[in-house]
Amino acid sequence: MSSVPIYLDHNATTPLDQRVWEQMVPFFCGQFANAASPHAAGRMARKAVEQARHQVAQLIDAAAEKIIFTSGATEANNLAIKGLVDRAGGKKHLIAQSTEHKAVLDVFKALERQGCPTTILPVDPQGQVRLEDLAAAIRPDTLLVSIMFANNEIGTIQPVEKIGELCRAAGVWFHCDATQAVGYVPVSLRRHHIDLLSCSAHKFYGPKGVGALALGERIRPAQLRGQMDGGGHERGLRSGTLNVPGIVGMGAAAQLAGELLAEQSPRLASLRDRLEAAILSQIPQVRRNGCPEHRLPQTSNLAFCAVEGESILLAMPDVAISTGSACTSERLEASHVLRAIGLEDLYLHGAVRYGVGRHTTEAQVDQVVAQTAAAIARLRELSPLWEMLAEGVDLASIQWREE
Repeated sequence: MSSVPIYLDHNATTPLDQRVWEQMVPFFCGQFANAASPHAAGRMARKAVEQARHQVAQLIDAAAEKIIFTSGATEANNLAIKGLVDRAGGKKHLIAQSTEHKAVLDVFKALERQGCPTTILPVDPQGQVRLEDLAAAIRPDTLLVSIMFANNEIGTIQPVEKIGELCRAAGVWFHCDATQAVGYVPVSLRRHHIDLLSCSAHKFYGPKGVGALALGERIRPAQLRGQMDGGGHERGLRSGTLNVPGIVGMGAAAQLAGELLAEQSPRLASLRDRLEAAILSQIPQVRRNGCPEHRLPQTSNLAFCAVEGESILLAMPDVAISTGSACTSERLEASHVLRAIGLEDLYLHGAVRYGVGRHTTEAQVDQVVAQTAAAIARLRELSPLWEMLAEGVDLASIQWREE
């Protein structure tokens, strides 16, 4: 086993880019002032924060004054959804889809316990929400629709622009968790008609512990209530001393991601396709999950019949991959995303997410393919289910005894 595994888990997090780190360093020691302080050192820190605000805004086509810095996308999601509900009048009905990240679904559950009616829409077998389902779900008391830009497990990109148009025509707010998409595909608050957008720096080679909520052109900060009381920072929506080094890093990462987007997205898609083509040609009984036409360039989710995803990870110690969402990966339970798209039981527990990145090479992809093929072959030798399938047994016809 090598000391440094081949890292193909970039959906979970990305390494801090050295160029980003270099811009952050001065604000840890030399220029350490509080950005809220009125003296010269504080004003210097504040200037750096405002520069970062413009850099993030440029990446997602937003107004800089409507970028609210947070600790990450989870906080941004909470601020967007709960903040809007807290300021709303009679409208409280909320709509999301079944494949949302837990950072949205669990917020919905919490608000439902407080009396907010919610609707969770199904998705099609490729993971996209059906626009007709969304249109039918909107009611006179609907306040907000929350649909992610792209899925963190299977990479499916939603028809965001059409969703935004539908929400505007219906007079409801549109929140979009764009955590996986920002920096990898073009994201525009204006073009996609997004009212509230969440993102996190560590997904696009920035530091952990910093993210942003971006507000669209038709929504004002006063229409949300901050979820932390205190000094009224970030236009009253996010009290607390600003994380100046982190914010500077997010801004630098956003600028770099924007500059590299046209070059990197096709390169990542090429690496992803190389990995998929090799695995699908070398290993039988594999399902590719997600939408083949509309998906993130860096993401591949493959399900292997009659093996366990956790076993695949253990059989490949030289490779860093994931069985699904990193936030719930310690739980040995089937992915709610894969259940939502209707993946068969024989494949459901054998799904693995590969996420290529900025520094991934073709040679590394080829090594991962070889290790995957070897691991699956070993595991299937030990799998009674695989043996039964090889013998032609129809597993659907078996009456399994309940303990």
